[in-house]
Amino acid sequence: MKQLITLICIGFLSLSLHAQAKIEFKTDTIDYGTIEKGSDGVRVFEFTNTGDEPLIISQVKSSCGCTIPKKPKDPILPGQTGEIEVKYDTNRVNPIRKTITVISNAETPTVALKIKGLVVDPNKESVLEKKDKSIVQQ
Repeated sequence: MKQLITLICIGFLSLSLHAQAKIEFKTDTIDYGTIEKGSDGVRVFEFTNTGDEPLIISQVKSSCGCTIPKKPKDPILPGQTGEIEVKYDTNRVNPIRKTITVISNAETPTVALKIKGLVVDPNKESVLEKKDKSIVQQ
């Protein structure tokens, strides 16, 4: 009888150990495309907890100080959706190639998200535009 009770307890423990949060993002890359300097740099990564335990995002960090991620404060219950907001500083004229690292209690505890794009200054001419104008003027 003791062996049967022990076996049942071990079975319940092993079942509870397999319960876990799972994080699934709609996309792991956001493409800003070509945007103008000073544009709104806020974008959102949407995700769902497809596991059977609450999902707790403990940390969200960026590869650069020009990108500020914002994590959910509360746990995301199984089946619920959440958002990680990312704000890129669009006052810098350059290509966007940044990584946002999400750390949580999910089955895959670390997830890398990416943002990409190009910030341009509409008041400045590109090298190609200058070349085209000089050819036309000749």
